[in-house]
Amino acid sequence: MSFPRKLVLLGATGSIGGNSLRVIRRHPDKLKLIGISAFQNGEKLGSIAREFGVKKIHLSQTPSNIPELPNGTEFTSGAEALLDLASWDEADMVLVAVVGAAGLPPTLAALEAGKDVVLANKESLVVGGSLVMETANRTGARILPADSEHNAVFQCIQGQPQKSLDSLALTASGGPFRNLPLEELSKVTPETALKHPNWIMGPKITVDSATMANKGLELIEAKWLFDLPPEKLHVLIHPPSLVHAIVKFKDGCCLAQMSPPSMTFALQNAMLYPERHTGVDEGLDLSASLDLSFSPPDMERYPCLKLAIQVLRDDGSAPLVFNASNEVAVEAFLANRIGFESISSIIEHSLNLFEHRSFSTLDDLLYLDEEARLLAKQAIVKFA
Repeated sequence: MSFPRKLVLLGATGSIGGNSLRVIRRHPDKLKLIGISAFQNGEKLGSIAREFGVKKIHLSQTPSNIPELPNGTEFTSGAEALLDLASWDEADMVLVAVVGAAGLPPTLAALEAGKDVVLANKESLVVGGSLVMETANRTGARILPADSEHNAVFQCIQGQPQKSLDSLALTASGGPFRNLPLEELSKVTPETALKHPNWIMGPKITVDSATMANKGLELIEAKWLFDLPPEKLHVLIHPPSLVHAIVKFKDGCCLAQMSPPSMTFALQNAMLYPERHTGVDEGLDLSASLDLSFSPPDMERYPCLKLAIQVLRDDGSAPLVFNASNEVAVEAFLANRIGFESISSIIEHSLNLFEHRSFSTLDDLLYLDEEARLLAKQAIVKFA
């Protein structure tokens, strides 16, 4: 794909969206922002539209007042209009940074239209991996992973035949409670859970990092992206977050990708692939001492990760239920309706009670997702 690339950014006002905008500002000759979306922050979206002169903006929730826009900019709202933006003929590339399972429909719409998708929404593959991969394979659209761990694997395997891969390990900082005594986890509050030691992220993914549910979601995503069986997918605790993934090949050799804990590195690699240009943030100082320590995760400390690894072996609706119940539980935790340890209890309860079945269409999948969310919401009362 030639430059400049015309880019649609879905989820422009979140933390991933903000880092994506930093990359676009750094490379205005390479990336042209033509469309943006957000859930409800119309004021911030309008500011982005004015800065970059975008042609279309979209809010999922209709605002009481339409934000001030540049002349000629089109404003839309509603679910169908978001799909239209994701599949817009004029776009070369769609960056999906929508939070949660809501990112799946626009991801499918972009792939169906043959657009290259920079995927910063792991739930699209967790919830609808078979549909996403089938659509990409059928249309020839590329999925360029933008999560730091998956982008790290993506970089390590370039030029290597698929059959040469043996296994991979995704790294995790361990979150803010890595060294907290287990008996103290019941006292964790949303305020303390949102203080991640390394990364600046949105509230939902920050809580997911504390429970390690995010690493479980990333394992499921990796299964689809890199076509490896569950027993070949691993997690390592790496507190500094300098190494983002390690790939092991059949001959026993390993390749690792390293960069500071900033999302700009992975995002720029995906947005400008296969070219490399000056980054937004400074890279590692190789003249300094680097902590390259790794250890296996303690499953007693991270029950959400343990549940995700069990779910990883299921190609049916279990990953969907894990994701839906986790989203519901994290929302309740952030609202102080349940305790920190109840997040994993609600996920396990939902997995045990859900009537698991297969799906073949997006409508089937969305119906099952709604069922799973309802079950998790009912469980909140039980575990409050």
